[in-house]
Amino acid sequence: MGDRLTQLQDAVDQLAQQFVACLYYINRHHNLEVLGPGDQIRDVKQEPDQQEVDPHPDDVFKAAQVELAQDLITKEQQIELLITLLPGLENSEQDQERNIKELEEELKVAEAQRQEAIKEKEDTMAKLDAVIRAVGRP
Repeated sequence: MGDRLTQLQDAVDQLAQQFVACLYYINRHHNLEVLGPGDQIRDVKQEPDQQEVDPHPDDVFKAAQVELAQDLITKEQQIELLITLLPGLENSEQDQERNIKELEEELKVAEAQRQEAIKEKEDTMAKLDAVIRAVGRP
């Protein structure tokens, strides 16, 4: 899994794709109805086997709309969660700078301990080498 920003970008891209899919479904499967007295249904000349709209029954269309809306809401909630997980939203700039300085100090201490351990290892190796050389071979 990628970092949080990549996950957030992927989720936003998926939400955009879901929006397009919803619009396509609604545009393709609605009933051709006039909504007002001045409305007209367009008469578009098409191929004989091609339909501009493939209406679904009202109950199927409404159920699909509900499912599409729930999918959009779920994806939006996932995006909200990813946003809340981004670092630094609850900290001010001064808090973040203080945390960075504290981490730098911890890193300096750890590096000093590492250097000390390396020196101790080298001293021990030198002593061990001296002991081995001091022991005569039979």
